[in-house]
Amino acid sequence: MSYNNSACFNEARRVAIFGGTHGNEMSGVTLVNLWVKNSAEIQRKGVETKPFITNPKAVEKCTRYVDTDLNRAFTSENLSASGGDDQPYEVQRAQEINGIFGPKGSPEAYDVIFDLHNTTSNMGCTLILESSKDHFNLQMMNYIKKAIAPGSCLVLLNEHPLLKYSTSRSVAKHPVGLEVGPQPQGVLRSNIFEAMRVILKHALDFIELFNEGMEFPPCTVEAFRVSERIDYPRDANGNIIAMVHPNLQDCDWEPLNPGDPMFQTFDGKTIRYQGSGTVYPTFINEAAYYEKQQAFVTTRRETLVASSIRKA
Repeated sequence: MSYNNSACFNEARRVAIFGGTHGNEMSGVTLVNLWVKNSAEIQRKGVETKPFITNPKAVEKCTRYVDTDLNRAFTSENLSASGGDDQPYEVQRAQEINGIFGPKGSPEAYDVIFDLHNTTSNMGCTLILESSKDHFNLQMMNYIKKAIAPGSCLVLLNEHPLLKYSTSRSVAKHPVGLEVGPQPQGVLRSNIFEAMRVILKHALDFIELFNEGMEFPPCTVEAFRVSERIDYPRDANGNIIAMVHPNLQDCDWEPLNPGDPMFQTFDGKTIRYQGSGTVYPTFINEAAYYEKQQAFVTTRRETLVASSIRKA
């Protein structure tokens, strides 16, 4: 694959754009439905781009999922499970998606899948990377960051062995998550919709340039590596007894230092961060993560190095 710090990849000919992995995250649902009707905007020379609604039942009900979270359902045991209609709806759906766009981990799998998400947190535009060794995705993210400057687009790296999960996009050789917020569930905000649309345009431009033979020189990409999941303080019965502190609310990606306010109890007491060093919290007070016992995740900032890439 690599020589002289240069990586060769096959042309990315088959690309999918997933919307509605969570049925109440409206930017992706709306964009994908738009492109299913008319895909001219997302077509590029020599690339077949397929827009696809991943969880149609959840989209119909405008809910995150029907039986279980589709974006956690792509485990090897789910994908190989038998039982057909007795399986939860999202497990059946994961198997269908794996059949169309996979099989996951095989040479037949789609080259790139973009999975479009919204967050209620104040995260702005975030690209989610599943592997620090994926030089193709690192180069793509570097290209997008430069193209939208001075606008900001941060990179969240989740390869934590315990906190990484089996996403819908993980079916592809190069999975790319796109998370844009803040936007309430079930709501469509024009600024968030447009921000997502622009990032996707640049991502597809990158793929076209790569396929046409453009070589991308080595580069560095600043990333925020998922470190730890922080839950709300709870009583002995598991009930939440504090909320995100006003000093932390809406401060995604801003440094949180030991001793900084983190939670505020209902009677007004401050609970402070007790970690060993500075972290960068994100997904702060995300609505969908109350059920996952998560108030926010901490990340650490690092610089990733991407090899030069060209097509094989």
